[in-house]
Amino acid sequence: MNRELRLSDFAQDTVRELERSLHREGLLKQVRKALVLLETNPRHPSLQTHKFQSFRGPKGEEVFEAYVQQHTPGAYRIFFYYGPDRIEGKHRIAVVTVLAITPHP
Repeated sequence: MNRELRLSDFAQDTVRELERSLHREGLLKQVRKALVLLETNPRHPSLQTHKFQSFRGPKGEEVFEAYVQQHTPGAYRIFFYYGPDRIEGKHRIAVVTVLAITPHP
């Protein structure tokens, strides 16, 4: 199945902020690696993906949390939901929408 990763404006702003911050280069690298894993396999073991109970997506979608970092104070997380999928010709593209990339709440 083809998969596509979409970042919300808020998530894009976070990535841009990390790109501008030289002392956060390591974190940017970790975020990018986690986003690649999320796009290719949202259930990759290193992401430790699990359902997040505190809020839902804009249309009531279940929201999931994936780890960018572990065993780090204020470890970064990616919050995402599945959809909305799109059709391209006869092919269905599964979309993963990233709501936020943020330190663990």
